[in-house]
Amino acid sequence: MSERISTPDRRTGAGKEIAAFDDDATLHAMGYPRKLTRRFQAFDNFAISFTIINIISGIFSSFGFGMNAGGPRILVFGWIGVSVMVLFIGAAMAEVASAYPTSGALYFSAGKLAKRHKGAWSWYTGWLNFVGQVGGTAATGYAAATFIQAFVALQWHSYEPTAEQTVLITALIIVLQGLANTYTVQLVAVLNRISVWWLLIGLVVIVSTLVVMPDDHQSASFVTHFANNTGFTNGIYGGMLGLLVTSWTFTGFDGSFHMSEETVRATVNAPKGITRSIAYSAITGLILMLALVYSIHDYDRVAASSAPPVQILIDGLGMGMAKFILLIVIGSMLFCGLANLTSNTRQIFAFSRDGAMPGSRWWHSVSPRTRTPVKAVWLAVACSLALVLPGWWSHTAFTAIVSVNVVGLFLAYAVPVFLRLRLGDDFQPGPWNLGRWSKPVGWVAVTWILASSVLFMLPQTSPITGDNFNYASIALAVVLIVATVWWFATARRRFQGPVSYGRPDEVAAMDLV
Repeated sequence: MSERISTPDRRTGAGKEIAAFDDDATLHAMGYPRKLTRRFQAFDNFAISFTIINIISGIFSSFGFGMNAGGPRILVFGWIGVSVMVLFIGAAMAEVASAYPTSGALYFSAGKLAKRHKGAWSWYTGWLNFVGQVGGTAATGYAAATFIQAFVALQWHSYEPTAEQTVLITALIIVLQGLANTYTVQLVAVLNRISVWWLLIGLVVIVSTLVVMPDDHQSASFVTHFANNTGFTNGIYGGMLGLLVTSWTFTGFDGSFHMSEETVRATVNAPKGITRSIAYSAITGLILMLALVYSIHDYDRVAASSAPPVQILIDGLGMGMAKFILLIVIGSMLFCGLANLTSNTRQIFAFSRDGAMPGSRWWHSVSPRTRTPVKAVWLAVACSLALVLPGWWSHTAFTAIVSVNVVGLFLAYAVPVFLRLRLGDDFQPGPWNLGRWSKPVGWVAVTWILASSVLFMLPQTSPITGDNFNYASIALAVVLIVATVWWFATARRRFQGPVSYGRPDEVAAMDLV
């Protein structure tokens, strides 16, 4: 088997074109037998990334931060600008996904695209991706628990949320999501289809009520209003921080990549799932953002509230409708966490298949009854619970742990794209590719990831204290130090990157499905 495997070139004949869409042949050519069931159609693949991005969850969770870091001007125009940048990232990733449609996704393609030190590139990419996804599952569950308690507090005024209650509710949510992922992939596909309609119908309900029910709205020029309540006197810096609202929302679209081995016509449907989920989220998210911005009544009072989006709903729609909308938001967050855990599980399955995790032989096993990596599901659940637990004693500690979520994910996104650019014309694209636009799109993607990653690690509030310090840089440093020590201590001798289980005909005989 050659060092670098890619899907057959469609331009070399009709037979090769057919082979490019033969999912099993493509997987066998990359050295893997088929263990997972292919039941994800194009819509299902799109649905998982669209659900993880989850514009309702993302915007409602971070809207308050944006009100104080730039205000409407950054919330709206920053959304447009950053969405375009994320679409560049998604397109560059989609091209790689078409060439290497495996559950290993980012770490697998990094190992195959690297000219040298394949094991090291694959190792760091895999662990950044793993930590980012575990952090995403924990953070999404925590956000859902927070909004559930906000709903309960609105319904029963005597209820007072505590850190302990938030952790317990988060744990219950993650365990239930683990149970859902334990059963067949068909169940997960059905739930993801429901989630898409939940998001779209929920969006229509939220936007239409915010347009129709409030007695008045802000003027058209309000979209240019700028506010800097970060504590930093430099308005440009405050506005740049506001760009993080969109970046926080647009994570997890590698989910379509990770589900490649369970997707029909993966060389085309996986990249389409990535790009379409970003594009549709950008459009629908802009609509929701405008609806919320123009429904703000007393800006300073709303910005200072504990949950600005909830306050906007109460002011404009009344308590009863606000609670109903809050249920839609909570449902969106629960669907988001479910999809994120599914993606996390497939990354663990693939990473273990290549021997990169302790106890690998356990985590890449597949249930003979459900054809799902059940043990990997519960490893993902356990790791997410471990990240949530410090929140019992300190919200700051929890924030420090999950803050690496976005930085870790985006850096993992950048590695295979960068290596593909460095490989130049030696890269053999799959059926879905950018053609002559591949290099410029890739360089824009990598540049934006590096710039936004720096932004994620800068202080976000002044004066800086132990409670508001941005621990992303420390969390990222800890991850990289641990991965580096582990690599030089033992991993470099036993892990050389993605492995091959044999020639295509040999691995075909190992198929379990």
